Amino acid sequence: PGFDEMMTAEIVRVYGTLADVSPTPVVALNRSVAIAMADGPQTALAEMERLGLAEQLDSYQPYHAARADFLRRAGRTNEARKEYLRAIELTTNVAERGFLEGRLRELGGAPPHPRPLSRAGRGE
Repeated sequence: PGFDEMMTAEIVRVYGTLADVSPTPVVALNRSVAIAMADGPQTALAEMERLGLAEQLDSYQPYHAARADFLRRAGRTNEARKEYLRAIELTTNVAERGFLEGRLRELGGAPPHPRPLSRAGRGE
């Protein structure tokens, strides 16, 4: 294996160790992101499902953004659109919202009507 493959495998291993020490849903999500890098989006989606992260992280924007990306990369466009919409709904940052809306448009989806973001989301 090349350097990149070895590094992603090591990152997965480190997150596995961290999950043993601090078994939180956010650590599990981060490990799923590393798994997607090492083994592809389908494997990461299966891991997220196995761990029940949807229920634990429903109001956590990074969960929906990561899941949307995995679904998009796996060619599951309709599911990806729904996840992008949920991530946009939970976003409080202008730059993140713009990125997520761009991904949604790439999949043929229309972003929701803009809602005001908090002052913190605008960098104020």
